[in-house]
Formats: sequence, structure tokens, C-alpha cells
Amino acid sequence: MIIFLLAYLGGALTILSPCILPVLPFVFARSGQPFIKSSLPMLFGMALMFAVVATLAAIGGGWAVQANQYGRFVAILLLGVFGLTLIFPALSERLSRPFVALGNRVLKSADRPNTKSGDTPASPYATIIPSFLLGIATGLLWAPCAGPILGLVLTGAALDGANSHTTLLLFAYALGAASSLAAALLIGGKVFTAMKNSLGIGEWIRRGLGVAVLIGVAAIALGLDTGLLTKLSLTRTAKIEQSLLDQAQVQMPQRNTVNNSASTTLVNAAMSTHSSGLPIEGTMPPLDGAVQWLNSKPLTAADLRGKVILVDFWTYSCINCLRSLPYVNAWAQKYKDQGLVVIGVHAPEFAFEKDIANVTKAVHDLKITYPVAIDNNYVIWRAFNNEYWPAHYFIDAQGRIRGHHFGEGNYDESEKIIQQLLAEAGDKNVPQHLVTDSATGVGMAADMDNVQSSETYIGYSRAENFASEGGQVQDQSHAYSIPKSLKTNEWALGGNWKIEPERAVQISYKGHLSYRFHARDLHLVMGSSDGKPIHFRVTLNGAALGANHGLDTDANGMGVVTGQRLYQLIRQTQAVKDQIFDIEFLEPNVEIFSFTFG
Repeated sequence: MIIFLLAYLGGALTILSPCILPVLPFVFARSGQPFIKSSLPMLFGMALMFAVVATLAAIGGGWAVQANQYGRFVAILLLGVFGLTLIFPALSERLSRPFVALGNRVLKSADRPNTKSGDTPASPYATIIPSFLLGIATGLLWAPCAGPILGLVLTGAALDGANSHTTLLLFAYALGAASSLAAALLIGGKVFTAMKNSLGIGEWIRRGLGVAVLIGVAAIALGLDTGLLTKLSLTRTAKIEQSLLDQAQVQMPQRNTVNNSASTTLVNAAMSTHSSGLPIEGTMPPLDGAVQWLNSKPLTAADLRGKVILVDFWTYSCINCLRSLPYVNAWAQKYKDQGLVVIGVHAPEFAFEKDIANVTKAVHDLKITYPVAIDNNYVIWRAFNNEYWPAHYFIDAQGRIRGHHFGEGNYDESEKIIQQLLAEAGDKNVPQHLVTDSATGVGMAADMDNVQSSETYIGYSRAENFASEGGQVQDQSHAYSIPKSLKTNEWALGGNWKIEPERAVQISYKGHLSYRFHARDLHLVMGSSDGKPIHFRVTLNGAALGANHGLDTDANGMGVVTGQRLYQLIRQTQAVKDQIFDIEFLEPNVEIFSFTFG
């Protein structure tokens, strides 16, 4: 219940944000109408449309975003006509005839009086329905600031899929904003009424509202509602929202680098304990819901009866997953004859990781031979109540979860759990030695003593420490420049880029990306937006990499983007210290997602 309250409060805070300004003219245009029959239906329609569009955008992928853009174009057109009708009543009268079946009559009828000709009262629906439809049109235009609370809700929506909980959370957020607007409208309505009664300039107020509507439409058409205004808004409300989240201790699903707890198992009063000392955390849920299986037919409970199982949640661009995979691969080979079944559950973090061809190639390149369930809809993820990449769940031969581990590390303890469960299942020849760390390349363990840079997302939904002047401009091409100096863990773009929620796409030739980092290894998740190879050059403190190059660069720092994946660009052989990383892309259309370090 608390998350619904937080979502509502987060929405209510948008009234303090400049990003709500483009919506206000449409709201105050209803100030002369009855609140219950006119303004309230409009606000409800606006909140409902936002919840629907946000749900589709969060769970439906790129097509829903495009559909929303088309909806915005239609809404801009309809509300532009609405603004003109406020300025020119004669135009309103003329246009209302041929476009009755379209949006103009809806927008115009919202302003009609509550009685028809004579003294016969009009149906209450004559005002309510048009006002509600006007709210629907406004909801298509509304782009509230993506503060921490809305970010939490949208991330949960992406992970939880299409369900009532997701939509209700988004609707609670929208209702919070609508409540603030309603309060402003009630106060503003009294001011407007007083002005009309005392000054007798109702017609000029009407025309002024029309001009304000057109200005709002122009601002939205130019992207100011999602660009400049959003940037102004984040500085005002993000701290308040984040403090609410911190006090409620609500966290977003995340990657986990290491588990610092003393044990790999979770024990609480609700769990029973086996005589071996390992807790019984529950029963393994079914593996239904995978969109496809690799290296195996779909596995059922009957197929796995009597087997010890390791379920590994991973995604192929996750550096933490890639560093744990050598151990998972080794356990799968070492204990397969003793009855261990390893099942990889691939749950994507980025949209490109839903592409089955990408996952298939990654499974081949990583030499994974055990079964992999492609969990694009997070059905298995939700069944386990999982929140991390990577996450390992250990299941005994009776189908009971006996332990889990989140993140990298504690490999010896994890392997001892496997050995113990195999022994419990009756195998008397379980090898007692442990797998040793022999991984190379990307899978090599991180130099955690020297890692002072953390995973950094590029897309504006989770970006931090962006240092280009003016900040990020959302969802449109913009010319960025790299400042003369960067503080540790700051990064910046140079050239023309379009920054989207989870990525940035280079628009022009020779775009740059710089980062001041402190770690042995630097990785960048990237791809080509048009599928063509993209060459790049990497420098370290302005010089060629030499021996500090990574797997995907040579000594001169040269490399090529050939697919959507994680690229290792730097692995230092010298003492680790603050360094300036710079990458220049020699062709356009590269897409960059996140930095990771090791």
C-alpha cells in the first residue's frame, strides 16, 4: 500500500515543476465551467490516458512509444484547433459543422452551457463526456517529469509486465498530479470569476486563454515539455521524491556486484531448517512463461524430479553476470554426472536483450551448453520474486529452495551448497575439491580494491553525473560539448546526440564520449542503431592505449561495433588511478547504454 501512496505523492509534486506548465492552459480553460461536470471529468480523463500510455510505453516496447508519438501529433492538432476557437468564436461556429464526428465538436462542446434552447435542462452528459474526451486529448500531451518515484514505477512496470498493479501505480501517480491541478483550478477559478465579474472582460480572458493554449501547444510541439522544462523540474522535485523513497526504503531492481553478507542463504523465522543446517526457503516455482528455450526443450517439474538444480538469473550485457558465468559453466560440467541441472534464466535489462537472435549468439559465444530459458516477459523472474542480476537459487532433489546468492563472489560457499545437496540426494562420490578461478577476458574477477567507479547509465531515465553544459535534452537531437575538465565519475558527450530513456544515439559523424574513471577495466554497452559496423578510436589521457587496451580494442585504441553487447575497451596493466577515457565514433548511428568497471 505504501508504494501507492508514494506514487500518489510523487504525482502531486509535479505541480511544483515547470514541466506541468504546458498543461495548465488547457486546465484553466475550464475555469468558467462547473467543476464537477466539466473540470473533474477532464482531469480524470487526463489521468486515465496518462496511466494507459505510460503502461503501454513501459511494457510494450518501441511500438508503443511510436504510437504515443502519433497520438501526440493528433492531440497537438486538436488542441491547436481548440485554442483557435477560443480566440475566434466565429471560426469555432464554422468548424463545428463539418468536424462534428471528429475532435473539434468534442473540444467545442465542452464549453457549451448546461441548458439547451428554452428552459429544458440539458443532459448532464452533454458537458461531462466532452470534458472527459478533452482530458483524454490533454493526457496524450502530458509528459510529467521522470523523477525517482515515476522512475521506480516505470521500472517496476517493465519488470512486472501487463497487470493491474502496474496500471494502478501509474494511475495513482497521475491522480496525484490531477489532484494538485484540481486544487490549483479551484483557486484559479475563483480568481478568474472575480476578474470576469469586476472587470467585465470575459471575452478578452477567453481570447487570452486561447493564446495561452496555442503557446502551450507550440511548446509541446517543440519538445520544451520534455526538454528544458523537465530539466528545470528535476532540480526542484527530485530531492523531495528521493527523500520519500529513502524513508520508505523502496528500492529499484538492480544488478548486484557482490554480496557482503556472511552467508549465501537467507534465513528468517518463517523458514524451517533441514537437519543439514541449510534452510528450506520454499518450493521451487514452475518454469512456465519462457518465450523460448535454448539448448533444451522446455523443462517441467516432471523433467527435473529427483535432480539438484541451480537456477541462474542473468542477462548477457551484465558485467556482473559475465564474471560469474565461468563458475556456473564449470559447475554445470563438473557435477552433471552427479545429477546437477543448471538452468540459466535470461531476463533482459535493455530492450535489445529481448532479441532472441542476440541471446542465441551470446549463448554460443560464451560457450553455454546448459538449458537457457528466455524470460522476456519476466514470468519466471516474478515467480521467484527475484530482484537482481546475477542471482543463483539452489534447489534440492525434492524441489525445495535451500539457498540463494545475489551478485558476484562467495563462489566457494555456493559450490559447497551444491555438493551438500548432491550428497543429500544420495550421491556418495561427490567431488570435494572446489573450482578455481581461471577466468580470463571479460570474465576475469574485478579488481575490487581499486574500483571507485560504479555502473553508469547513459539514458536519461537513470543517468547520473552528466557534465555537458545544459544537461541532457530528452528525445531530440542536440549538440553537446565536452567540458575542459571532468571530476571523478563525471562523463560528457561531444557532437550531436539524441538521448532516450535507456540509450543515447549519435546523430552526426565523429561523436565523442568522455569519462573520468578510477578502475582497472572499463566496459561500454553499445550497438549500432542501423546494424552497420561503426569504427571507433579510444584514448587514455589523450594517448594511445598501448598495453592498456581491452579485448575489443588494439594497442592504437581502434575497434569496431558489430553488435549490441558489452565491449571491453580498457584493461590497465599500470597502477590504477584516475584516468580520462575518450572514445571517438567515426561513423554515425552508434547507440550507447551504460558503463561498467572492474
